[in-house]
Amino acid sequence: MSEHTIKRYEDELNELKETVLSMGSLVEKAVRRSMKSLIEQDAKRARKVIERDRAINSLEIEVDEMTRNLLALRQPAAGDLRFIITTIKIVTDLERSGDLAEAIAEAMLQTEDHPLTHTDSLHNLADKAILQLQQALDCFAHGDADLAMAIIESDKKVNTLFKSLQRENLTYMMEDHRQITSGLLAYSIGKNLERIGDHAVNIAEMVVYMVRGQDVRHSSYKKAAALVAEDEQTKA
Repeated sequence: MSEHTIKRYEDELNELKETVLSMGSLVEKAVRRSMKSLIEQDAKRARKVIERDRAINSLEIEVDEMTRNLLALRQPAAGDLRFIITTIKIVTDLERSGDLAEAIAEAMLQTEDHPLTHTDSLHNLADKAILQLQQALDCFAHGDADLAMAIIESDKKVNTLFKSLQRENLTYMMEDHRQITSGLLAYSIGKNLERIGDHAVNIAEMVVYMVRGQDVRHSSYKKAAALVAEDEQTKA
């Protein structure tokens, strides 16, 4: 492969990475804006989140095209192949997270008629889910497998917060039937946030694969950590 071809190939890989990160940035902003629209009861902001989901979808299609071309024309191997496979998986999680942000914005519009009265737990869950998403994008950007493993471990906290939200809303609905509609909306928003956290974990798992070559999907954190440790010992 000539020096010119190698340079062009490196540029194509970098362009793919930057496009994925651009998509991730849009998704992160969509989640933040959907929650801000809820906190501030800003219907205009919520509608913008819904409208801008098309930009996220467009970037997913663009990444798909880029990866197809790289696989067909460059026949990547080893680390480059793992990187491309990772981007294919990641954009699916990002696109779905964008859909979940859109769903939160749509739920916000419903709260205009059914205001949420107890939101502290929801805000705590949102903060944690957004942090997970932000860190997942950071670990992909920097190839940081240690941060990726920390994100996988932190998923238990998000799940605990969501379960607490469920119990709390059920209590309010049982005590006052007038809280049922708003409680169901809060549950729906909370479930969307919990799923965004799950997608962040999926991204982190793929980063571990990209960096370490270990597939830790569908494994407990303990088992995933053992796999990574075993791989490090083998390479030592």
